[in-house]
Amino acid sequence: MNLGGSIKINKCGLSVLAFVIFIFIIYHLSGSSKGDQSPLVAPTNEISLRKLLIGAIRAAELGGEEVLKVYNSKILNTQSKGKTKEGVNDPVTDADFFSHCTMTKALHHLFPKILKVVSEEGHAKEKCPEIEINHQFDLNPTVLGDSTIPDISIPADQVSVWIDPLDATKEFTENLTEYVTTMVCVAVNGKPVIGVIHNPFPKNRETTWAWEGHAYSHDLASRKKGEESKGPVLIVSRSHAGTIKDVAKNIFGEKVEIVKAAGAGYKVLKVIFDNAIYMHNTVIKKWDLCAGNAILNALGGKMTDFKGNELLYLDDGNYVHSTGLLATMSKHETYVEKLKDVKLA
Repeated sequence: MNLGGSIKINKCGLSVLAFVIFIFIIYHLSGSSKGDQSPLVAPTNEISLRKLLIGAIRAAELGGEEVLKVYNSKILNTQSKGKTKEGVNDPVTDADFFSHCTMTKALHHLFPKILKVVSEEGHAKEKCPEIEINHQFDLNPTVLGDSTIPDISIPADQVSVWIDPLDATKEFTENLTEYVTTMVCVAVNGKPVIGVIHNPFPKNRETTWAWEGHAYSHDLASRKKGEESKGPVLIVSRSHAGTIKDVAKNIFGEKVEIVKAAGAGYKVLKVIFDNAIYMHNTVIKKWDLCAGNAILNALGGKMTDFKGNELLYLDDGNYVHSTGLLATMSKHETYVEKLKDVKLA
């Protein structure tokens, strides 16, 4: 037996082995630097609600910029989706479409794990153009104005994001820009928890937002509180009022003040800031309501149907709400009791 033999080393084989080890180390170091998990560990697939709040605010503002661009261009390219049940024309413009494309692109870029984004113009025949991704799409925590807002992560499959890229399109085409908003809402298991309502026009520019149980925008901190003194102020749709005016007088009496307005976002802000009552008894889409619903919830207000049932925002293809709408900051149950026998339009 010869134990003193020599071992020959293949230099080419050693070089290959060293290169493989080097690539393995670089791969894992780069993954760690990005906060990625090892491929041997299953990803958690969670999403930060704090970051999603920042992204929702930014998306609403970016959509608003598109609305303003189209408005200033004077080329709206107005078309019709058809007529509502009440026989009112339902228009759509380039502003609706461009805002939709930008808002959805921003959210998908910032949160690629979110697969459930529901937008009013999500079924448009046109395809969104290529949109350049730049620093404007970055998450900027300064929009919150408070660095102490906590962070909570939840499974991404519990989240759906609802977008109204241009609320009050009809009024937009009529230069009634005070009613126009862009809206984003985050629902968790169907419950609206984050809402953003943004008016992009300089005279009325404001971004109102809230995250239930955690934070809300500066304008909400200074809102008026209290109940009506002379009588209730009822805010209704100027285009889709249905028979709500007659219903209101039967319930609240002749002293009720009825104000016509447009845009569900605008009307909810009137509920919040002026303690108005928002009622609607014809069909309405859920993307019109979700953001305002979330903000009301965060402030202790309520939005329900006429029976007092809360609205659910599930990405199940059912985007229509048809059982009446009541939004208030106070005395909600009292009004629900008065509405229990009201027939819907």
